[in-house]
Amino acid sequence: MVTKVPSRPAAPRRLLRLLLATGVAATSFAVVPQAAQASQAAPAAPVAQATAGDAKGGGTTLTVAVSQSIDSLSPFLAQKLTSTSIHRLAYEYLTNYDAKDARTVPGLATAWTSSPDKLTWTYTIRKDSTWSDGKQATAEDAAWTFNKMMTDPNAATANGSFTSNFRKVTATDPQTLVIELKKPQATMTALDVPIVPKHVWEKVGDFSKFNNDQQFPIVGNGPFVITDFKVDQYIKLKPNKTFWRGAPKFDELVFKYYKDGDAAVAALQKGEVSFVPNLTPAQAAALKSQKNIKVNDAPGRRFFAIATNPGARSQDGKTFGNGHKALLDPAVRKALFLAVDRTTIVDKVFQGHAVEGEGYIPPRFGSYFWKPEAAQKRAYDPVGAEKLLYAAGYRKNADGKRVGKDGKALDFRILCHATDPNDKAIGKYLQEWWGKLGIGLKVECLDSVSDPWVKGDYDLAFDGWSVNPDPDYVLSIHTCGTLPATPKDTGATDNFICDKDFDTLYAQQAVEYDAAKRADLVRRMQSRLYDTGYMNVMAYPNALEAYRTDQIKSITTMPEAAGNLWGQDGYWSWWSAVPAASASGDSEGGSSTGVIVGIGAAVVVVAGVVVLLRMRRRTTADDRE
Repeated sequence: MVTKVPSRPAAPRRLLRLLLATGVAATSFAVVPQAAQASQAAPAAPVAQATAGDAKGGGTTLTVAVSQSIDSLSPFLAQKLTSTSIHRLAYEYLTNYDAKDARTVPGLATAWTSSPDKLTWTYTIRKDSTWSDGKQATAEDAAWTFNKMMTDPNAATANGSFTSNFRKVTATDPQTLVIELKKPQATMTALDVPIVPKHVWEKVGDFSKFNNDQQFPIVGNGPFVITDFKVDQYIKLKPNKTFWRGAPKFDELVFKYYKDGDAAVAALQKGEVSFVPNLTPAQAAALKSQKNIKVNDAPGRRFFAIATNPGARSQDGKTFGNGHKALLDPAVRKALFLAVDRTTIVDKVFQGHAVEGEGYIPPRFGSYFWKPEAAQKRAYDPVGAEKLLYAAGYRKNADGKRVGKDGKALDFRILCHATDPNDKAIGKYLQEWWGKLGIGLKVECLDSVSDPWVKGDYDLAFDGWSVNPDPDYVLSIHTCGTLPATPKDTGATDNFICDKDFDTLYAQQAVEYDAAKRADLVRRMQSRLYDTGYMNVMAYPNALEAYRTDQIKSITTMPEAAGNLWGQDGYWSWWSAVPAASASGDSEGGSSTGVIVGIGAAVVVVAGVVVLLRMRRRTTADDRE
């Protein structure tokens, strides 16, 4: 998958949960009545807690090292993990995911209900959310955002799957958003779509070309405001002092680009950056013994896979690209994957900081996790791979090279991310394993794999996506409807997969509100994807990441127990981070909120009564690369 280009799977992460102090807020809440067949959530409240940092002494900066380029600062186009994570910080979504356990909690919407037939959803938009230019955020902003995606294909590039079933969206008043559906839709409390300010974005002309990276600060209503950006150098953000949950504690948040992972680690050791994600096992081991550095190793939300080019095509029926035709043969794909030793990859490349991969959804998402039955599983079997190729008519010539039915040697290319050492290491293993089959492999490591990927100019590619608590989006990118309209367009597809059986199951899960039945359909989708052989999930890497404890006193992981910091389903990590140098003082003119734990979904509060709430959070649509 390429652009949707997320970055390659961000490694999972494991333990590191910080207990966060929760205070009280003398804020009153309206009771949300439970309606028949209504889905509700109590209004979220700012949670008072120990403040972090007095900004008087020159200010505090939290610097995050990143290796992935920003594909766009337009929420309508961005699909990479770094980009979508930043949009999570700059814009509110209707709902969020609890930081503790990923349950749905209020975001821009404080409550929501559905009609008995679940075809009409009504959201109550909070009154205390303002855009960073001072204007109030209203239901009209949300309605405009969704309507733009419904009427302009270019505006639907990144998140169009969420609105493709919308029939009508209206703002009946500033605090009421009504969405009418063509048929029931299971993702109505998990719409991972950044809501943008209508008064700013209605002036945009061509949404396919507008990257939102020329004028700063960028108007948003999230916890941070984007203030500056230099391609492959940095992106800077300042706290949104009017953010309804309370402003972040650091005075500035900087994402600094490092092409070389070792350089990023060196910067962490010197104190030049505060946090580094996606560590190699060797880097993590070296950092664990260092003073003032905390290594987080947690189960991840991403998968690491090999994707094969299924024959790039567009919705107008045209084919394009130069993918190797032999990979259209299921026997060849199966033989290649039978010759991949996942155990070696987990043990030698990830050095145990990963789980062997099979299904599309990582084990972190228990209800959706799937594993093939013994008879279905493609276990490591190089002898079986050899037999399969011979049976399918692919024999070796006098030089030991495997040749196709046309007599031409089977020599493949695989797209590799130059910034990811795992790609390179696994590429060497693949060359060895497939070489024993007589198959050649050229590992093409590029700074950006996006261009050849979207053009279909590849045979195989290292692939990976972050998965949200609701898997709809990451499943949607393999449906026929996400193929580009024409060969000149990009589309929202990950890997040009178009399978009618998969599409049928996708359509069924999308309208299934029964959690158990929907989970079963999602598992069946993974089974079908596995059987087609276009995707080979090799591992679910842990999130290996590290931060300086002399710069960051406390920070929220997601989930709270054994969770990650980078690439969360929400803004909790950077919003909750408390500066180490001034964690005991009150921040002037800053937030009344401190580090948070999640917010419960059904809280009834009498006006004037002080209540303790928990907060929860969710993530943004993943990305891929």
